[in-house]
Amino acid sequence: MRRLPAEWEPQEAVLLTWPHPETDWRPRLADVEAAYARIAREISQRESVIVVCADQGHRARVSRLLREAGAEVDRIRRFTCPTNDTWTRDYGPLTVFDGAGRGLIDFAFDGWGGKYPAGLDDRVTRRLHAAGAFGEVRLERLETVLEGGSIETDGRGTILANRHCLEKRLRPGQSLNDLEATLRSALGATRFLWLEHGALQGDDTDGHVDTLARFCDTATIAHAACADPRDPNYDALQAMADELRGLESRDGRPYRLAPLPCPAPKRGETGEPLPATYANFLVINGAVLVPVYDDAADSEALARLRGCFPGRDIVAIRSLPLVGQYGSLHCVTMHLPAPPANP
Repeated sequence: MRRLPAEWEPQEAVLLTWPHPETDWRPRLADVEAAYARIAREISQRESVIVVCADQGHRARVSRLLREAGAEVDRIRRFTCPTNDTWTRDYGPLTVFDGAGRGLIDFAFDGWGGKYPAGLDDRVTRRLHAAGAFGEVRLERLETVLEGGSIETDGRGTILANRHCLEKRLRPGQSLNDLEATLRSALGATRFLWLEHGALQGDDTDGHVDTLARFCDTATIAHAACADPRDPNYDALQAMADELRGLESRDGRPYRLAPLPCPAPKRGETGEPLPATYANFLVINGAVLVPVYDDAADSEALARLRGCFPGRDIVAIRSLPLVGQYGSLHCVTMHLPAPPANP
């Protein structure tokens, strides 16, 4: 029986694709590279990092930036591979456990429903696997479109997702029931919690759940929450909170909910709304990396997540440069679980 492990389980590494001048990061490359260097430094202090570089010249630049940032360079492995962009959460592999140990599932990636070019990104996992980036782990390619940021798991077979988001990725002739069947077979899913509400202005993923509601353990969900009726996200997040209060864990009990405040509305250079959210945190070995936005709500969000993850360091990562391209910290990373203790 396959199982998709929870993010808080032991990890072997985190995958990052480093920004380069041919991506949309070009106008703010220095700022975003500083954010990536901080992320890589924090991860490398606790586990390995796999970094995708555009070419050999880019690889040399990345190596220099990592050294300057104080990263544990002996724990960082660099590979060269062409990419369209750097949202590794959505085109990186999902790791499953089964009787044979670990396997990687490479779902198709189409640039969030064809919004952006994605041909290179869709091939990244296969190219890295061929280059030995993941070791001897077997790889399975599926032509079903699924972005890693669109699903959450408790590690016990539960999938939490925004129904409208996944419906927009269905192939012609494919139904939500067909997708559920694929997730049962590929990921070992046994129950689905479909959210009907929840959205952030400026989000072009159609409502990825990793911007909205996250499992912290099998009984706890942290979620974006809004207390200001003047905020444009207020109605959608209030409706989502009502839904979450009605959900039950596998044990039949209501989830413990940890509302995370909304930062003040953030705007891009032309005034467009940006989807800043504290729910886009990354759990790694011994720590939780939390995006912060130079906002008055930063400290409250950090405190609430500290209560959700006792025994882990809560590390603030300045993520305004990331949200400028409509994503955040979790979106640019893909965790790779460690081998199961008893395969």
